[in-house]
Amino acid sequence: MPIYTPTECPTVTPERKEALHAKYLHERNRRIRKEANEQYVPTSGKWADIYEVDPYTPVAPREPVTGETDVVILGAGYCGMMVAAQLRKAGIDDFYNIDHGGNFGGTWYWNRYPGIQCDNDSLVYMPLLEETGYMPSKKFADGYEIHDHCQIIADTFGLRENALFHTLIKTLKWDGAINRWHVGTNRGDAIKARFVVLAMGPLNKPKLPGIAGMDDFRGKLFHTARWDYEYTGGEWRNPVLDKLTDKRVAIIGTGATAIQVVPYLAKYAKHTYVVQRTPSTIDQRNNRPIDPEWYAAQKPGWQEERIRNFHHAAMERLAPGEPDLVEDIWTEISKNVNAELEAEGWPDITPEEYAARRELMDYRVMERLRARCDIVKDPATAEALKPYYRYLCKRPASNDDFYPAFNQDNVTLIDVAETRGLERLTETGFVHQGREYPVDCIIFASGYEVTNDLDRRWGIDAIEGREGLSIYDYWRDGFQTFQGMMAHNFPNMFFTGFTQAGANASNSKTFIDQGFHIGYVASEALKRGVAVIEPSREAQDAYIAHLRSVAVDNST
Repeated sequence: MPIYTPTECPTVTPERKEALHAKYLHERNRRIRKEANEQYVPTSGKWADIYEVDPYTPVAPREPVTGETDVVILGAGYCGMMVAAQLRKAGIDDFYNIDHGGNFGGTWYWNRYPGIQCDNDSLVYMPLLEETGYMPSKKFADGYEIHDHCQIIADTFGLRENALFHTLIKTLKWDGAINRWHVGTNRGDAIKARFVVLAMGPLNKPKLPGIAGMDDFRGKLFHTARWDYEYTGGEWRNPVLDKLTDKRVAIIGTGATAIQVVPYLAKYAKHTYVVQRTPSTIDQRNNRPIDPEWYAAQKPGWQEERIRNFHHAAMERLAPGEPDLVEDIWTEISKNVNAELEAEGWPDITPEEYAARRELMDYRVMERLRARCDIVKDPATAEALKPYYRYLCKRPASNDDFYPAFNQDNVTLIDVAETRGLERLTETGFVHQGREYPVDCIIFASGYEVTNDLDRRWGIDAIEGREGLSIYDYWRDGFQTFQGMMAHNFPNMFFTGFTQAGANASNSKTFIDQGFHIGYVASEALKRGVAVIEPSREAQDAYIAHLRSVAVDNST
């Protein structure tokens, strides 16, 4: 990926900045929907197969598991594996990883769509590289490589014997008389656990857009998280979609997943309609192999140093003279601001002055990214693809083939910003602005239940703490935690993800670090004979008050 300097980003005058700010607000307001999360359909009921059925691994019959265990970990993706690995390293062997999938991997087990790659630096994203002795093949690793790395971790730490796959948690209920969690599953398991860790990750449950007429469509319909290669042709590790050559395909969504899928549909399908409400930022990708000599020369602790550096650049602030080790779209703004400060001799500026510089550089970088859309020859299509918002309002992407795809005669952009979505589906296609477009297949690239209500996101019928208190009721008006990982009234239970913790959408390594920390706390409690760990109400309230006192309003 090219490394842009401040001088290569367009200048933004105060007048231009003001005009862009107004444009950002206008674009937001014309796209936002009053229904918020209710515009999406849960993958349950008649749509349950999209979530509950595993198309990759046959379900192996087994007897229900009963009895006691030290730890039940909900999830066998990276975060759940990090908890398990930490327990193993601490000599704790009596635990279960329980997962809906048929193997380790989490997001990287389920997502097998064509073109899938991690959009973060693999040397940062993929954990335990030093411990496993694994070298990623390139800067942005393919999905199947990340999946395979998960298997290496599982084998390195001996996690398979503790895994219960194809299993959904249905109930978690605290029993104060014995200081255990009663864990019930869809496989009839009845396990008593000292500790429970919710490590399902934020990207575990697909969601569908609630388009009128979804029941009427008679063609093929699936979600990118359950890609149907039997229909499209090709396979996960060789996505030659040769069965689409006579098919008209619509893909709904233009987020990080669709950016990777669209070039493959454009290459193989008879015609591809890309349905977009909000465009993404898409930089050059320029993926490149990892240099084995460079990799072999790294000193112990290099990965943790790179991870810290990435988070400084992507979400915080690079220190004076601190290099940008990652150098991609995630780190460009911080790198550019530091380059300016270095040229000025590192003046002593306040946090507010630094934030103002970063904001201006945000506008400049976004101007550069919008200019990339002019790769598309049709001016109207190019303009519709331009993202008018702040840098992190939508997950940044990089791809070398997405914009060129729109120069093909068999690719059409359907921009639904004004209508805030498609009007409806019919038996044979979709309707937009009164016109019906016949298609054979509709692919939902509509994301996951990341921001919806917890009961819908987690899919667990009941989580009950002390005196039967439901976590869903307890958090009805907002999360209440200590350090984002434990809650008063829910002893011996740990949370990961977006629960008031220092987490962000840039990289799951934050969640992985949570996994290590939780594994350490649980293992120390077991070794020391501590029966119950629970934050006090006072500590929890103080933590929440602190968070609110330092919160920054990024809404505009």
